[in-house]
Amino acid sequence: MENLLGLLRVRVVRGINLAVRDINSSDPYVMIKMGKQKLKTRVINNDTNPHWNEDLTLSVADPDHHVKLVVYDHDVFSKDDPMGEAEFEIRSFIDALRMNLEGLPNGEIITKIQPCRQNSLAEESSIIWEDGKVIQKMCLRLKNVECGEVEVQLQWIDLPGCKGL
Repeated sequence: MENLLGLLRVRVVRGINLAVRDINSSDPYVMIKMGKQKLKTRVINNDTNPHWNEDLTLSVADPDHHVKLVVYDHDVFSKDDPMGEAEFEIRSFIDALRMNLEGLPNGEIITKIQPCRQNSLAEESSIIWEDGKVIQKMCLRLKNVECGEVEVQLQWIDLPGCKGL
């Protein structure tokens, strides 16, 4: 716990226009990985535009680690099919958390991150001050697949006894 900075809550909101891997639909779920940690959402059957709204929580010791997100199609009798992947950094989010933001109006944009070749952003991502918390909303374009995006939202959780930011 002495090297732990805190917890990163990744809300997997929804998938948009995900690839078809079964006859005419897919049974998608999302797996997120950071370092040796691996977490996954529940499977949503027969849906290429699923709404998970599911929180997955990662412990963060190094703010320079990237988070990898992989979408799979769940199959009963064979290996699950990959449906694309995306990767994002959390350094900008951590830097925003370290700022003194008390007194900012609700909904204030702290910083914006533009899509580029080094990230998987489908559109501009904003880090905002919302209800006394720093939140980052992202729409990630999946790679190694014909189509698909996943919307996620980041939120920080401080833990007592942790090194902290």
